[in-house]
Amino acid sequence: MMNVIIAANFLRSPKKLAFDQPKVAATAIGAVTLVLGLAFTAGFLTRGADGAAKAEIARLQAEFDQQAIELVAARDEAQLEVNAIAARVGELQAQANRLNALGDRLTQVGKLKDGEFNFSELPGQGGSESAEDVPSMELLGSLDALEAQFAHSGRQLSVLESMLFNQRVDSQATPHRMPAPGYISSRYGSRSDPFGRGRAHHAGIDIDANMGDPVTAAAEGVVSFSGWRNGYGNVVEIDHGNGYKTRYAHNQANLVKAGDVVRADQMIAKVGSTGRSTGSHLHFEVTLNGRQVNPRNYLDRARG
Repeated sequence: MMNVIIAANFLRSPKKLAFDQPKVAATAIGAVTLVLGLAFTAGFLTRGADGAAKAEIARLQAEFDQQAIELVAARDEAQLEVNAIAARVGELQAQANRLNALGDRLTQVGKLKDGEFNFSELPGQGGSESAEDVPSMELLGSLDALEAQFAHSGRQLSVLESMLFNQRVDSQATPHRMPAPGYISSRYGSRSDPFGRGRAHHAGIDIDANMGDPVTAAAEGVVSFSGWRNGYGNVVEIDHGNGYKTRYAHNQANLVKAGDVVRADQMIAKVGSTGRSTGSHLHFEVTLNGRQVNPRNYLDRARG
């Protein structure tokens, strides 16, 4: 005979079950079966709820991972746009620096007044309109327009620089300097022959100067002749381009040779009295396109 004693806090005293009685045995087996069935059902329901939770968690994790991937892609795309804008801004800054340097140079070449153009400061601007955010594509379009404007302004300034440079070269290559110290003792044109032979055409002007005084180039150019010519004695001839040539005669000594490049005011000879001359002086001539012109016109313009 098998007896089972059950002890619990909610029982006032332990209970004894005797399985020798059929009724008690059946009741016990039924109770055990019920307990086991409840335990199995509870375990099954618990496993089912845990599986659903895990599935939901997996779905949320996948959605989060996808959003993270999309966020990284959006960030990379935004960074690419920022890098593109930064590169364009760098290019525009380089163009702006070039235009500023070109503007400064033109200010100096054009001899503009100080402060008339200040390329180191931004021009004043203003307005009462309201501001709003600028879309990235519109910003890139604005940069394109600004770059085109810079390119157009650069071409205009380059043309202006070329014109001013050519003007400067032309002015430097046009006779404009007094070629010797002293005063004009004999003018251009018809005059009485200094040797008493009636009237003669004077092809240049005579500048009274002391023996050995410096003879200087009236403009930039290339020496086309340096030597002796009948009537002129020691003579230097300079080709200035644009049809201009000058001649310096009766020199005591020539200091340059054919082919030399000379600058305005550069010493090219010494005043003398060689050739057909009555005393120390410089005979100075100017020709334009092979035709003799009055040198006084250029010297007076320079003095003015």
